[in-house]
Amino acid sequence: MSVSLPRSAVLGGSLTVVAVLALSACGAAPDNASTTADGKSAATATSAADFGGMEKLVEAAKKEGTLHAIALPRDWANYGALIDAFQKKYGIRIEVENPDGSSQDEINAVTSRKGQDRAPDVLDLGSSFAISAAQQGLLAPYKVEAFDDIPETQKDAQARWYNDYGGYISIGCDAKRVKECPATFKDLLEPQYKGQVALNGNPTKSGSAFGGVYAAALANGGSFDDIQPGLDFFAELKKNGNYTPVESTPATVEKGETPISIDWDYLNAGYAEEFQSKGVDWQVTVPADGQFSQYYSQAVNKDAPHPAAARLWQEYLYSTEGQNLWLQGYARPALMPAMEKAGTLDKTAAAKLPEVSGTPAFPTEQQQNEAKTVLAEGWAKAVSG
Repeated sequence: MSVSLPRSAVLGGSLTVVAVLALSACGAAPDNASTTADGKSAATATSAADFGGMEKLVEAAKKEGTLHAIALPRDWANYGALIDAFQKKYGIRIEVENPDGSSQDEINAVTSRKGQDRAPDVLDLGSSFAISAAQQGLLAPYKVEAFDDIPETQKDAQARWYNDYGGYISIGCDAKRVKECPATFKDLLEPQYKGQVALNGNPTKSGSAFGGVYAAALANGGSFDDIQPGLDFFAELKKNGNYTPVESTPATVEKGETPISIDWDYLNAGYAEEFQSKGVDWQVTVPADGQFSQYYSQAVNKDAPHPAAARLWQEYLYSTEGQNLWLQGYARPALMPAMEKAGTLDKTAAAKLPEVSGTPAFPTEQQQNEAKTVLAEGWAKAVSG
C-alpha cells in the first residue's frame, strides 16, 4: 500500500494475504482474453467506453481470471474487504505479492519484470512515487468512469495516476506503556520517550514515513519547499535517543517495541480499533504543529499481464461501493466531496474519522521531487550512529 510503504494496520484482521505470487512465471493469459471480437485491446483502452463499455470490460476481465497486486496488506485502509468484495462480485482471483512492501518495491517489480506474466497489474503508490513512475513511462493512461469527479489537484492530466484515499500524519501511542502520550512533534523530543518513537518505514522508500518527515518539517519552521527541518528533527530525535529504527507494524506495537508510532491517521485509528480486544489502549492524535495530509495514488502497469482485470479493479475502487469501503477503513476517499454532494457517502463511517481543523494543502510535484532528493542525500546520515 509503507505513499512507498511498508504497509501497516488499519482495521482488525489477519496480516495474511489472499495469495502470494509464485517466484516463477505462471504462464501468460490467453492471447484473446484481453481483446474483443471486434479487435479492441484492453491493453490500450484508455476508458471502459474505449473498450466498448463496462459489460465488455467485465467479460474480458473474467476471461483473464486473475489480477496481480503488490504491497496491499489486508489491514491497510480496509484492503481486505475491498479484495474480498471484488473477488465475490466478479469471480476474479486477486493475488497479492509482498503485502508489506514499499512503493519503491512496487516500481522495482514493474521495471524488473517487464514482459513477464508475474509482473504486477496494478499499483497503489505514495503520491511522489506515482509521479516518479509516470515520469519513467511505466503507467498506462486510463480514465475510470468517475474520473471527472476526482478533484483536479488529485489526478494526472493524462490519467496515468489519480489519488484514491488519504489521511493526515498522526501520532499513535500505547497509553498503557507510555505514561503521558505526546500530542505534538515538540513533545516527542522529551526525554521520557527514549527509544520509543518510530516511523512506518524508511522515508526514502516509504510514503507514510516520507509524510512523517514532511510533517516534522512543518512543525519546525519548514515548508513544502523546505523539508530540511524535518530531517534535522529526526537527527535530533536520534541524537537524544528517542528515535528507534524499528519499523512500526501491528506486531511491533503489540510487542511494545514501537509504543509511539508516527503514521497516517487511518492506520493509527485502525490500530485503536484492532487492539481494543488485545488490551492495548492505542491513542491517536493529529499534531497541530505538523498537520500534513497526503493521498496514495492508483495506477495501471503499462505492461500489465491482465490489462482488462487491471482496469476493472480501478473501476471498482472508484465506485461508490469501493470508495465507502476505504472510508470504513478510516481513510478519506478521493471522491468524498462528490459523494457527499450526491448523498452516497457512508455518513456513519465518515463520523468516525479523526478530527482535524482547517483545509488540507498538498505539496506540488516539483516540491515532492525536491523533498525526495533532500531525503535521499541526508536521511541515512541523520539517523545513523
